[in-house]
Amino acid sequence: MRRRLVIVFLVPLVAILVSLGGATAWSATRSIQQAFYAEQLGDLGYFVTSARQALRSGSATVIDAEAERFHEVYGVDVVVFDLAGGVWASGEDAAEVLPDDDAARVGLALSGRRADAPEPVFPWIAAESSLVEPVFDDGDVIGAVMLSADVEAPRTEILRQILVLTLVSTMSIGLGVLLVFQLAKWVLSPVRRLDEAMIAIERGEMDARVAEDTGPPELRRMTRVFNGMADEIERVMTRQQEFALNASHELRNPLNALLLRVEHLSTGLDDDWKDDVEETREEGRRMARILETLLGLARGGRSDTTISAVDLTTLAARRADAWSEVASHRGIRTLSTGADPVMSVTDRTIVESALDAVIDNAVKFSPVDSVVEIGSHRSDGLCVLTVRDHGPGLTREQAANAADRFWRSDDSGGAPGSGLGLAIATDLLETIGGELRVDTPEGGGLLVSLLLPDGAAE
Repeated sequence: MRRRLVIVFLVPLVAILVSLGGATAWSATRSIQQAFYAEQLGDLGYFVTSARQALRSGSATVIDAEAERFHEVYGVDVVVFDLAGGVWASGEDAAEVLPDDDAARVGLALSGRRADAPEPVFPWIAAESSLVEPVFDDGDVIGAVMLSADVEAPRTEILRQILVLTLVSTMSIGLGVLLVFQLAKWVLSPVRRLDEAMIAIERGEMDARVAEDTGPPELRRMTRVFNGMADEIERVMTRQQEFALNASHELRNPLNALLLRVEHLSTGLDDDWKDDVEETREEGRRMARILETLLGLARGGRSDTTISAVDLTTLAARRADAWSEVASHRGIRTLSTGADPVMSVTDRTIVESALDAVIDNAVKFSPVDSVVEIGSHRSDGLCVLTVRDHGPGLTREQAANAADRFWRSDDSGGAPGSGLGLAIATDLLETIGGELRVDTPEGGGLLVSLLLPDGAAE
């Protein structure tokens, strides 16, 4: 953005300064050349008057002396031609053969036509400037006067003027560049601080704020709005953390009491209930781990994950058994389809919680007398847990949105739920670098895959 802002301000500024400098240089050049030509025409008019008198008297002595003196003082050559085009008088030895341009001017003057004043040109390449004027006597041409002057002096003055203008323009452009960079810094400083504050908030530094006393008024207003928004976000997140802390803490007491009751009840049951009691204990321990994870998230914004080697096939079988009774009340069977062990180094609690959310969704929308298949396998270096149901399924467009929060299919009818199950599973998997994928397999229903990335599997 800074580059674009500098270009937007700097390019027009440089273009304006260069245009003004060029126009000023051209004007100075024209002014110097016109002054030089005006001086030449004045001198030429004087010598035309002297030449008329000399040509009338037939004596070139006086005008020769004047021309010679003028050459010595000003370095300007004066040549008087007679009607035949020959040199009649000059301040120094005149060339016998004139250059073509000068000869043409002399011929034009002897025909009675005045030469037009030369137009100012740039650059001034010619070594000298020659003007020719006819000499009239009672309306008749009796000769011509040519005045030739070296243009070195005016050309040097033009170059000096151009050099001064170039230096002034360069200094102005340099000052303009400095001002543009300072302006860009002043304008973008609040934007840079806003960016740094947003990055800090993203890292979890919820107290990051931006000073409101610099930058343009519009950006100051935006900074105030940002600070107000950050205050509100911090307040909401603090309340959420407090709620999560209170809820998880309050749930631990009844959970512990429930586990104690299970232990007490187990003492009065025979061995036929041993497996059921152990499953109840395991579910209680799993709930305790979930609460510990929730407490960690509430305290630090992230869970203290416990990474260990997990057999996903065994995990899938256990969760299928855990959900079998709930599913059976709805006329649905849960089936574990995995056979070979699929070992993954991951967080068991997070994977179990995400899998439960997906199984709950599958059981909820499966028809009576159908099967929910839960399995595991390896694919392209990934460890994959799958949950396949035979419910109404989704279209491809609906499957792409199924993991969005609060999204529910129009065909869900009166089925209970808030549209958070798959979204929660997605968030849980992201904390361990996993991914949730929703597909529409052939034969209807839905296939939800929980993928653990490369490096998680051994």
